[in-house]
Amino acid sequence: MKKDLLTIKDLTAKEIAELFSLTDKLKKNKAKFGQALFGKTLALIFQKPSNRTRVSFEVGMFQLGGHSLYLAPNEINLGVRESIADVAKTLSRYVDGIVLRTFEHKNCLEMSKAALIPVINGLSDFSHPCQALADLYTVQEKLKTLKGITLAYVGDGNNVCNSLIFICAKLGVNMNVGCPQGYEPDSGVLKEAQALAQETGGVINLFNDSSNAVKGADVIYTDVWASMGQEDEVKIRKEAFKNFQVNKELLSLAKKDALIMHCLPAHRGEEITGEVLDSRNAVVFDEAENRMHVQKAILIKLLGR
Repeated sequence: MKKDLLTIKDLTAKEIAELFSLTDKLKKNKAKFGQALFGKTLALIFQKPSNRTRVSFEVGMFQLGGHSLYLAPNEINLGVRESIADVAKTLSRYVDGIVLRTFEHKNCLEMSKAALIPVINGLSDFSHPCQALADLYTVQEKLKTLKGITLAYVGDGNNVCNSLIFICAKLGVNMNVGCPQGYEPDSGVLKEAQALAQETGGVINLFNDSSNAVKGADVIYTDVWASMGQEDEVKIRKEAFKNFQVNKELLSLAKKDALIMHCLPAHRGEEITGEVLDSRNAVVFDEAENRMHVQKAILIKLLGR
């Protein structure tokens, strides 16, 4: 039976731990897994442009002995030239897996429903599971544990935030979310994650200010204030988020050696200052690199059957 990865909810805590363990092995011995997906092909359907997602999946698939096929927005014109279901059914006859980077999450659900092969969400407006997995793997790698850790997310309650909330709740990691009023994460996600966190020993808190969110935090995470598709809101958002910049002053409220994280691309001088992004505690490029290693583990788990 095929398994998809559309949100962090699709994974159990045990499966996440197994992915992290496999990622460790992949990082230590790349050559050992050089033929893990020999003869397999991965289709990359991208409605949104990308640097890290495309390159990490393409290179990762190559390193596993497989092949990837990039399908740009104008090549398929998903849902316009051809229905999502028809694309999914056709590709199921050609390739072994699909990565979909799209605008609306419902496109992922529709693709998953029709495809006979694994579908991986490379980003949607609701969820970014591969990013959150790489993020928490990086935290574990740097701090050697996730037990008792507090991650503070400062900024827009977007798809990355939703995914971080889910994975922190699943793994028992404390998470403080600091968002301006009106820009909070999905209320359903928050409610479900808070209930789950009670079972796993974590706490998920929501604040409408940045200071309380970062107090005593081990990790400070931020993302752009306006994502792709929100260009017309830039001016309004800059005003709403002006007190949510990750800067030296805000950083002083966290633990002394708190890790600085950002999923990139970063808008220096907006959600984060260049000074902080380039500081010795920033692990943004380790985090970006780990996208590839974690995704290789995902590909092996979903396609290597």
